[in-house]
Amino acid sequence: MKVIFLGAGAWGTAMAMHASKNAHNLDVGLWSRSALLAKQMQETRLNQKYLKDISLPDSLNVTDDWQGIFADAKEQDLVVIATPVSGLKETVHALLSLDNCPKNWVWLCKGLEPETSLMPHQVIERELKASHSLNKGIRLAVLSGPSFASEVAKGMPCALTVASDSQELVALVQQVFHYGNMRIYGSSDIVGVELGGAIKNVLAIATGIGDGLGLGLNARAALLTRGLTEMMRLITAMGGQPETAMGLTGVGDLILTATGDLSRNRQVGLQLASGKKLSEVLSSLGHVAEGVRCAQAVNDLAIAKNVDMPITQMVCQVLFSDLDLPSAVKLLMGRDAKSETHLSN
Repeated sequence: MKVIFLGAGAWGTAMAMHASKNAHNLDVGLWSRSALLAKQMQETRLNQKYLKDISLPDSLNVTDDWQGIFADAKEQDLVVIATPVSGLKETVHALLSLDNCPKNWVWLCKGLEPETSLMPHQVIERELKASHSLNKGIRLAVLSGPSFASEVAKGMPCALTVASDSQELVALVQQVFHYGNMRIYGSSDIVGVELGGAIKNVLAIATGIGDGLGLGLNARAALLTRGLTEMMRLITAMGGQPETAMGLTGVGDLILTATGDLSRNRQVGLQLASGKKLSEVLSSLGHVAEGVRCAQAVNDLAIAKNVDMPITQMVCQVLFSDLDLPSAVKLLMGRDAKSETHLSN
């Protein structure tokens, strides 16, 4: 079976490395938009731009040849979309232009489409409908969870969740990725898994700000707990299962991204707390911080669904409206007393 990864960033490369070590005789290919990066990876067997000094398996084929990587592809093969949400629409268009496009798609991106606040599966379904491909047998899944790319590339333990309406596709994704030090759990809650992956990035920025300001461990615990409540509210409002927020793609990913110093979103918060402007922070990171990209989209979706998400709102005001950090903290702490248990509070 062919497994075709689209996107040679840190996460796409790490997951392609993992899949290529599978003992199930998989033909794993990694496509890069950059011809220069693909050439460097072929020659050095390293992705120095994103995963420094971690060697690629000999069995992993890296290329920038779009048509070539799909040569001899069959309907039952697996496409792994590892582009950011911002590149999802273009990737779907390119896939649908193929004569022999596989019918099994799974994406790794976390976030919402900035202009529309659509979740990744909604973006894909919109493009499939526009191309009259919605009912042509393409099966969709999202793979997400607490995971730093560098640790996966090194073969360190990791657990993720794959969500799909198709149990056959869930089983296929588990066949490809569930071995060695990676566990893959199945779910049918695409909405909950996707929203957890988007919202936790915004909350990680907030946690970084709190830690950078020296607000203390009590404040961090309160922020994470109330942030998790915000996540559950929006998941419920969008038709997902609130208990998904208590799993790997919710609280699991939130803990990792909000407290792990490898997290780019946490680093955004820490650097903002040090007095840097957002433009300076993003320039210094060198990688995409998805929380910045999707914070406004999450907030817009919450407003549209009449969901109270005060932490998310404050993050947006800090990022995009120049609200100073002491004022943001004061506004959050000055909210009226409410019941903890009701998700509408």
